Amino acid sequence: MADNDADRLPPTMSVPRVLLPDERTSGRDRKKVNPRDSGVLVVGLGRFGQSLATTLDRSGQDVLVAEKDPDLVAQWSGRVPIVEADVANPEALEQLGARDFSIAVVAVGTALEASVLITGNLVDIGTPQIWAKAVSVEHGRILQRIGAHHVVFPEHDAGKRVAHLVSGKLLDYIEVEDGFTIVKMRPPAETHGFTLAQAGIRTKYGVTVIGVKSPGVDFQYATPETRIAPTDLLVVSGPAELLERFGARP
Repeated sequence: MADNDADRLPPTMSVPRVLLPDERTSGRDRKKVNPRDSGVLVVGLGRFGQSLATTLDRSGQDVLVAEKDPDLVAQWSGRVPIVEADVANPEALEQLGARDFSIAVVAVGTALEASVLITGNLVDIGTPQIWAKAVSVEHGRILQRIGAHHVVFPEHDAGKRVAHLVSGKLLDYIEVEDGFTIVKMRPPAETHGFTLAQAGIRTKYGVTVIGVKSPGVDFQYATPETRIAPTDLLVVSGPAELLERFGARP
């Protein structure tokens, strides 16, 4: 008698088991898990993966989480679309329909071997965009070499951002690329009561005020005639070093 399909599976392979959220947990209609021609596959449900998956799901993105820990799967079933599978095994990746996703995020970080294997498997099936979490420069270099399109360092980036926030008057800090940065900050005293043209911020400090948010008023894009009040919040862009200097003004 021939063995059934389950008997033929490799012993290390986890059979994907899809668990969709209860319809009452969301106001929008959820799509069928398969087939897909878009959407985001999130692999790993640690703190980074949890934050990523829930944010994508709440924003209406078509997302599916793959997690091998049955306890985590049980905990998160009904909250996000989730499948129990060890996608370090390429057969499990195929079974959950990973080829149909346009974006995959490898949120596994501390298990370096699994991170590399999963990323390599996604490269092999031709995933158009692969984002991978790295916990070190060396880890990130390996992920890039095997084909990850984007490598992120959540702990490093968060620490760097917080360092900028606690060391001055900056209220928010986003580094875009190659040192170009956008910050939210209180206006220095020397700008109070003046228009941007009168204050000459770009000429004096080499940074650009993008917009101003006044209390009780909608955000407004900045013009030379925009007048700055002490209670305003400024959104300013420019090189990180120059923004730090401007943000340090009394």
